[in-house]
Amino acid sequence: MEAESEITYLKQVDLFAGLSDADIQELSNVARKRTFRSGEVIFHRDDPGQVLYIIKEGKVKICLISPEGQEISLVVFGKGEYFGELALLDGLGRSTDAIALEKVECYTLQRSDFHKAIMKNPLIAIKVLEVLSKRLRNTDQQVEDLIFLDVYGRVAKKLLELANTHGVKVETGIRIDVRLTQQELASMVGASRESVNKVLGYFTDKQFISTDKHRITLHRLADLKRRIY
Repeated sequence: MEAESEITYLKQVDLFAGLSDADIQELSNVARKRTFRSGEVIFHRDDPGQVLYIIKEGKVKICLISPEGQEISLVVFGKGEYFGELALLDGLGRSTDAIALEKVECYTLQRSDFHKAIMKNPLIAIKVLEVLSKRLRNTDQQVEDLIFLDVYGRVAKKLLELANTHGVKVETGIRIDVRLTQQELASMVGASRESVNKVLGYFTDKQFISTDKHRITLHRLADLKRRIY
């Protein structure tokens, strides 16, 4: 029953879309299920990169942490998304840290098995290239935002992005289904926690957003969009 569930799930992952049942079965045979606690480090920057992670449940934060402990969050991945592919392709160490934001269940593929899958199904390589290109464009956009947007604009834009990728419709708006502390949000927009606290207070007073137990709900999306620039 577990094997059937695994095969069904892998079929729904965009990376493996178009693969035959036999190919999915082959991947399922070599995939391993892993679980990480909330806050657990999945891998550190510069660790050997031998494993691809495919998220079944939970959220994972990809970030950079300086030797002094300063953190910049690059992206949050959720169900159906994958990470760790860069090191599998170039054979070098991990380029970032990966940390579970909540309990995470995922499937893992070893580098050798992933390479076999690519050789047999070149479409996988094309999909990986598409995702890498998208992530590179997003990184370029983050650099541009740091240069041209003030903290209010960066926070507004990040909240809208998170609502788009991890949002759940509720009666009063869209709730971001990621548990975010002010410090985590600050690391995502390249600002201090104090600055983000001030911005969130302003947005709350304006009734653009509301917060409850580290969950943020967006109520007036149009007003947030206007506040970006």
